[in-house]
Amino acid sequence: MTENNLTFEQELQMLEAIVGKLEQGDVPLEEALAQFQKGVALSKKLQETLQNAEDTLTKVINEEGQEVIFEANKKRSISGGRKICW
Repeated sequence: MTENNLTFEQELQMLEAIVGKLEQGDVPLEEALAQFQKGVALSKKLQETLQNAEDTLTKVINEEGQEVIFEANKKRSISGGRKICW
């Protein structure tokens, strides 16, 4: 698999390896800077992937077949939006 076709999990493992290597502190400065830049790029890509997944998972299809954002705290009326008078 080329670096462009890595899975989320593979990229996360790469980021964790970079962090581990940098935390050890025995990396030459030039290599540390290159690894840091690669880690920042990976972190940004992973964050975008997570945000896209969250955006996808929070969408639902309403009764009219339209895609809408799911609101967990929104209370749904059992009357279908009609007022019920007792």
